[in-house]
Amino acid sequence: MKQFLLAMVCICSTSLFAQTKFSPVDKSAMDMAYYPDMYPVLKIQDKATEPLVARAIYSRPQKNGRVIFGELVEYGKVWRLGANEATEIEFYKNVTIKNTKVKKGRYTLYCIPYEDKWTLIINKDTDSWGAFKYNQAKDVVRIDVPVKKQSDIVEAFSMTFEKTPTGSNLQIAWDDVRATMPISF
Repeated sequence: MKQFLLAMVCICSTSLFAQTKFSPVDKSAMDMAYYPDMYPVLKIQDKATEPLVARAIYSRPQKNGRVIFGELVEYGKVWRLGANEATEIEFYKNVTIKNTKVKKGRYTLYCIPYEDKWTLIINKDTDSWGAFKYNQAKDVVRIDVPVKKQSDIVEAFSMTFEKTPTGSNLQIAWDDVRATMPISF
């Protein structure tokens, strides 16, 4: 009887596992940027000298020979800053973006790109896909930052935090364009 029950459990569990379907690998890989840079690695190596302040979670679309700004990413329209799910930024302490205080917490980061500037937006609504449900009434911060052209092409949309004397800058780059969001803490 025990052998029969064991055989039935094995057969049932095998059929359950056989039905599990995993999502395919996405073309726009998800990535994270931390301040301080590489914080999880530094933490496990006991080399972290600063507390965790911020983390951005974003998808990294590729240029793939396309014209990005003005075509794929339309000027004057809200963009999720990457692909797929809207980019999220989490602050582990209260920070200041330009002159606006932002409380510790998790937010969505959007952008309205123009040729000469980007309007960067921190919004209270989280867990969104794209910018389809963007609601301006939930904005916490809106700042305009200049767009800088660069000679080096950035193939995959990228974000990184860099240390500054007053905190950090979130550097955002794709194609031949770079924008910087200043964060003070």
